[in-house]
Amino acid sequence: MLKYIKGNLEQIDGVEVYPIISLLIFFIFFSLLFWWVFTAKKSHISEVSNIPLEDDTIKTNHN
Repeated sequence: MLKYIKGNLEQIDGVEVYPIISLLIFFIFFSLLFWWVFTAKKSHISEVSNIPLEDDTIKTNHN
């Protein structure tokens, strides 16, 4: 099956750029995520971590 995919991709001009772009997007995304995690305020982290423990469910009336 790989030979069919590889054969089709060899016919596309400039196809070698797509893996490079994908790697750059991956690296930039996780670099920004890493930076955000270490610069986030501790109060925000503790507030967000307590959201699942809060019991503020919205009760709706079903007619």
